[in-house]
Amino acid sequence: MSKAAFFDTNVLVYADDDSKPEKQRKSIALFSEHLSQRTAVVSLQVMQEYFVTLTRKLAVPAEMAQRKVEILARGRVVQFRAEDIIAAIELHRLTRISFWDALIVQAARSAGAAVLYSEDLQPGAVIGGVRVVNPFLE
Repeated sequence: MSKAAFFDTNVLVYADDDSKPEKQRKSIALFSEHLSQRTAVVSLQVMQEYFVTLTRKLAVPAEMAQRKVEILARGRVVQFRAEDIIAAIELHRLTRISFWDALIVQAARSAGAAVLYSEDLQPGAVIGGVRVVNPFLE
């Protein structure tokens, strides 16, 4: 694994979801492998969504959720500039994916990620030069 891999929020949240043990196992293994290879990429948007989802939907205490976000921050973190927002809007317009998904794709694209791990987008699709992979279908 030498190429960067971008992780969408939905894939990471499964690492903390005891109700889906198979997805939990895959999520933990995949992110851990990429983190150790220094190919894991997230964005500020993903970190924010992850924290909110853990605390609101999975009832993870804020202190524990913060520690988990700190683990995500050990990977590469994409921070946007104005040009990235414009590019995401263009992706949204041209591909008809949601604006929020377009921000995720743009973050992956700006990081040079070869793959975007997500459950929200069409598996196998190439959007903005990034291949979408649902790791739970493999």
